[in-house]
Amino acid sequence: MSNPIPASAYLTAFGTAVPPHRFDQSRIADFMAAAMDLNPVEERRLRALYRSTRIRQRYSVLPDYGLEPGEFTFYPNTPTLEPFPTVQKRMVAYREYAVGLAETALRECLQSRNMQPGEISHLITVSCTGMYAPGPDIELIERLGLKSSVHRIAVNFMGCYGAFNGLKTAAALVKADPAAKVLMVCVELCTLHFQKKKEEDHLLANALFADGAAGILIEGSLESGASALEIMDFACEVLPEGREDMAWHIHDFGFEMKLTSRVPDVLKTGLPAVLQRITQAQGIKPEDISLYAIHPGGRRILEVVEQVLDLTHEDNAAAYAILQEYGNMSSGTILFVLKKLWELNSRSGGSWIFASAFGPGLTAETALLKIV
Repeated sequence: MSNPIPASAYLTAFGTAVPPHRFDQSRIADFMAAAMDLNPVEERRLRALYRSTRIRQRYSVLPDYGLEPGEFTFYPNTPTLEPFPTVQKRMVAYREYAVGLAETALRECLQSRNMQPGEISHLITVSCTGMYAPGPDIELIERLGLKSSVHRIAVNFMGCYGAFNGLKTAAALVKADPAAKVLMVCVELCTLHFQKKKEEDHLLANALFADGAAGILIEGSLESGASALEIMDFACEVLPEGREDMAWHIHDFGFEMKLTSRVPDVLKTGLPAVLQRITQAQGIKPEDISLYAIHPGGRRILEVVEQVLDLTHEDNAAAYAILQEYGNMSSGTILFVLKKLWELNSRSGGSWIFASAFGPGLTAETALLKIV
C-alpha cells in the first residue's frame, strides 16, 4: 500500500489597502501635542518619541489628524476635544469605513489570482478594532458577490497576532478539503482609538498605530508552474511575565492599548525557544532559514528580535520598510511584510521563511513557510 500524500496549504495571493488620508509622522505629532495640551518639556519629549519610531508616515480613515481645530469631522471642534468620542461613536465610524477598506484588499487579492468570487468556499475576517453584527463578513459577501452559502469565521480582539489564528484556521480547512478556497482579510482602524492621556503606554500607542487592510487567499493545491508560500507549521508561546505589559481593553471612550517599554525584553526570553521548536519539528535548523517576516510592532521590538535571533538589519529589511511607510496596522501588518518579502523573493524556490507577531498575553505567534 502506498503512503498517502500529505495534505498541504498554500498562500497563493495577497491584496492590501490603506485609507486615503496619509500623514507625515511629524504632522501627527503636531495634532497630539495640541490635543493633549502639552507644556514645552512634554512636547519636546513627545516629538523625540515620534522621531525615534522610524515611522515616516501613517494612514487613517479620519482626516482630522491633518486638519486644524475648527475643521475636524470626527473629533469635537473644541480646544480640549470634549466631549471626547465615546465607544459608540467610534464603532459607528468603524462600521462606516472598515468594510470598504477590506473590500478593496480582497478585490486586489482575487484579481491577482484571477479567481472568481463564486469559487470561494470560506471567508475569515480578522479584527480587534471594532465589532458589530451582522458584521463585516455578511457585508463582504454582498459586496464581493460571494456565494450566500460561504462558510464564515470571525477572529476578533486578538491583537497584532490575529492573522496567525486566521492562517491556522485556513490551513486546517484546506488540508481537510483540498478543494476549499479560503479568503481571509485583516482590517484594523487603530486610529479610531486615540486616547489623550499622558501615560507612557498611551503616548507610545498613539505614536505607532495606523489603519489598513490585508487580504490573502489560501488553497490546498497549486496549478502547474504557479508560485506560492507553502504554510509548513505553526508554533506559539504565551509569556505570562509580560501579561501586564501588553493589553487591549474596552473603556467608555474607546479601546485602550496598554503597551509598555518592557515588551521587547520579555520577548527575549521566549522567541528563541519557539524558533528552535518550530524548525526542529520540520527537520531543519534555525540557520536553514534565509528570510524573516517579523511583525514591526515598533523599532525596539525589531532590534530585540535581531539581537536574540542573531539577525542583521538587512534580514529585517521588509519589516522596517513597512513600519516606515505604514506604521503598525495591528493584525494586518504581518501580511504587508509577507507580501513585500514574497515580491522580492518569489523566484527563490525552496527558501524558508520564519514569520512572527506578538500581542496580548504576552503571546508570540509564529509560522514557518516555504517559497514553492
